[in-house]
Amino acid sequence: MQKSIPDSKLLIKSILEKNTLKQGIYHNTVNLFTQFKKECEEFVNSNKLKMKKTPFPVLFEYNDKSVFEFQLKFGSDILIFFMHSNVFEIPRDHLVMKSSYIKEDKTRSYCGVIHIFNFLADSFKYNRINDLGYCIGRIFVNHENHYFTEGKREIGLLQNNFAGNVLDQKAIQAIMLTAIQYTLNFDLLIPPYDKIKEVTVSEMQTTLDAMSISTGKRLGFRFQADVG
Repeated sequence: MQKSIPDSKLLIKSILEKNTLKQGIYHNTVNLFTQFKKECEEFVNSNKLKMKKTPFPVLFEYNDKSVFEFQLKFGSDILIFFMHSNVFEIPRDHLVMKSSYIKEDKTRSYCGVIHIFNFLADSFKYNRINDLGYCIGRIFVNHENHYFTEGKREIGLLQNNFAGNVLDQKAIQAIMLTAIQYTLNFDLLIPPYDKIKEVTVSEMQTTLDAMSISTGKRLGFRFQADVG
C-alpha cells in the first residue's frame, strides 16, 4: 500500500506554528532567567556587608557566568542556576498532563526549563573534579508565562497550580529563597568507611584535593528524607 505524501503547504504551516511557539517560550524563559539574575544579585548586594561583619566572614557572592548560567555562593555552598537553550514537551505520563489546563490547549505542555544545582564551594575552589553535585529543583515555564516546579522537599512543595501560577517577582523570590533554605538544611555527611578505606599510591601522591575520592552531601547514603 502506497503511503500518502505529506501536503507541503500544511508542513510549512506546521513548521511556522511550532517554531513561533518555541521561540515565544524561549524568550519567556530568557526573560525569566534575567529576572532571576537580578533578584539574586540584589539579594547578595543587600546582605553582603552583614556576612563580612562576623568573627568568621562568610562567602557571599553572585557570579554571572553566561546567558545561560549564574552562580550564587554562600558559605560552603554554591547554587548554580542553569537555563537550557531548548524547549521541551512535558512527558505524557506526567501528572501535569492530566490537568484540564493542558487538555484544553496542548501547546501549554511545551516548556522552557531552568535547573538549580547544589555543589560544595570547595569542589570548585580546589578543582575536585570527582565531587558530586545535585539537581535540587527545576522550573518549567510555558508560552503563557505559567510555571510549575519540581524538586526536593520545600522546592517541590511550592505552589504547583500550573493553570494559576504566573511567574512574577514574588514567585521568583520565593523560589530563590526556598532553594537557599533547602541547601542550608542539606548538610554534608561523612562518607561510609568502606568507601575510603583503600587509596592508591598515585592518588595519595597527587594530594587530597585531586584524589578520586568523591565528596558529596549524601555520598553513600540513601535520600530517605529527601524523597519527592
